[in-house]
Amino acid sequence: MTGDEPFITAVKPLVDAMGGELIPPDEAGPEDVVLAWEGVDAVAVRLPQLADSLDHILAAMERRQGRPLADLDRKAKQGIVRTLEARGAFAVRHGVETVAGALGVSRFTVYNYLNREKGA
Repeated sequence: MTGDEPFITAVKPLVDAMGGELIPPDEAGPEDVVLAWEGVDAVAVRLPQLADSLDHILAAMERRQGRPLADLDRKAKQGIVRTLEARGAFAVRHGVETVAGALGVSRFTVYNYLNREKGA
């Protein structure tokens, strides 16, 4: 993708944020989403697998924090878990394990953070 077309330039940040990939529309497969602009297929989006999306979300959170998520204090980690729960991270197979590894805590701790929020 050349990226110089205004439509592609406009959608690229969104596709990047969700961990997708821009591909030419003629290379789109059945699982890809073709976006049309002014009646012409402009670009296709290859969506990430859910597990890849979780890794992408965790990496983006780490970049925003400016340090490894495992280095955050307990309150910040609880906030990360809240955000991830709202985004459906724990519906992904092995989501709790993946998040626990990124936060440097046990699965039990992640479940405690989740249960604490439900009790509040």
